[in-house]
Formats: sequence, C-alpha cells, structure tokens
Amino acid sequence: MERIAVVGLGAMGAPIARRLLGQGCEVTVWNRSPERGAAPAEAGATVAGTPADAARGAEAVIVMVSDPDALREVTEGGHGIAAGAGPGSVVVQMSTVSPAAVTRLARVLPPGVEVLDAPVLGSVGEAAAGELRILVGGPQALVDRCRPLLERLGSPLHLGAVGAGTAAKLVANNVLFGVLGVLGESLALGGALGLRPDALYEALGVTPLAAQAERRRPAVEAADYPARFALALARKDADLVAAAADKLGLDLGLTAAARAWLAGAEQAGRAGQDYSAVLAHILEQATKEVRR
Repeated sequence: MERIAVVGLGAMGAPIARRLLGQGCEVTVWNRSPERGAAPAEAGATVAGTPADAARGAEAVIVMVSDPDALREVTEGGHGIAAGAGPGSVVVQMSTVSPAAVTRLARVLPPGVEVLDAPVLGSVGEAAAGELRILVGGPQALVDRCRPLLERLGSPLHLGAVGAGTAAKLVANNVLFGVLGVLGESLALGGALGLRPDALYEALGVTPLAAQAERRRPAVEAADYPARFALALARKDADLVAAAADKLGLDLGLTAAARAWLAGAEQAGRAGQDYSAVLAHILEQATKEVRR
C-alpha cells in the first residue's frame, strides 16, 4: 500500500502522516482545522478539501480523531470517507473510540470497502519513530494485506475480529489510569505518614509500581506535566471504559475511582496537561484533606 490518506492531524495524526511521507508513501491529508495541513503539505502531502476527497483513490485511509462523534463526522454523510472510498480500499480506524462506534463504521462503509480496527499504544515520539504498538482487530487476510503499512508505523498485534482492537485499547488504558490513581494515592499516603520523598520512592521501588514511580518522579517533583497524552482525552477514554462496563453490567470500583480522579483533575484546570497530571491533582487534594 503506497497511496495513503490520513484523516485527522492532531497530536498523533500529524506525526503518522510525516512518518508515512518519510517512508516514501503518497500521502493525502485532511483535518477539520485546515491550518494543520500546512506542515504535511510542506513535507510533500496533498491536502484534500473533504474526508471524501482524501479517501478517493487511496488504498488505505487512516483515521485518527478524538472520539466517536468525530469519527461519525468524518466517515458519514456526503463529504465523509464512506462517500469517497472505493472498492478494494480499507479504512484503518486508529482512534480510541467505543466498540459500538467501530461496529457502526463497518456498517456504513460501502460494499467492497473494509475496516481494520487498529487503535494504538504510544504517544507522539513513538508515532514519529514508527514505534507504536498497534492493537489490531480484523480478518486475518485483511491484517496480512495491511501488515506492511502497519509495520511502517509500529508493531501490530492481531487480537481477533473487528472490535477486538478497540476492546483491547480500552482495557490497556483502564490499566494505565488505574496505575496512576494507585500511584498518586500511595504518594499521598506516604507523604501524609511523614515519609521523606527519597524513602517513599525507595519503598515504591520494591513494589509492582516501581517502574511507574521512577518514570513519573521527575514530573511530580518538578510539577511539570507537558502533554503527550492530554488529560482531557484520557478522561474521555475513561468515560468510554465506564460506558462499556455499564452496558455489560460490570461493577468496576477501581475503574470508577480512576475515572473520578481524571474528571476531578480536568475540572481543576488540568485538561491540557499530560494525563499524568492527575498525580498532582491527587496530591493537592490529599494536602487539603490533611490540613483540615
């Protein structure tokens, strides 16, 4: 696959487009905010007027947008991807959305156009370097056909039929949010009990949280959380996890708690920071409680 469209040029879509251009692909891009197409155009991409225009003639259309509503907007209607994609092409859905959104996408695509469910783990640096972990759902034959494209972007892991990729992404993000919540609460508890920071991190270093504690310590101590994965998007993903669990009748207490911490951090003005800024929010709330 050499003719690729990338729809959505946000934090992840833009480096994906640049990566494909650097790999020698013929890339067409579209974004709701046209100014985001300037940099890819300078690098050699063609800027389309609509998602449908981007999809016309493309062998694969990569979609990287913010949420299920955005996915519907760029895929459906007279200017959507479904209106432009031709037989034999594939829509590679890489956004973090709901299982229902992926099912709907597969249903609205015209005959002869397939969908690959392929959300990713990783952030901007991994996208630029082609080191994303790609959680793939789709028929084996389609996965095999798309593998050379996926391997330009990272390491694909085939998990099952369409929908399995999105399900796995929700599970993976749920783990990340839960780990941050437990780490934040553990830091708050250790501080409230009077442990010196060095002693606290030493203690965490012999627990299953060791790697995360070491990774997050510089940001916590510097109180600096530059966005790699915006907290507002993490809260959106936590909402998707909660909705999926609710639909299945699952009562997930830790999941609900992690979601509440993210929502609280967003309400406290940290939406544009990295999702790890939830640690700062947890510590701030703990300080207020201890002082009462």
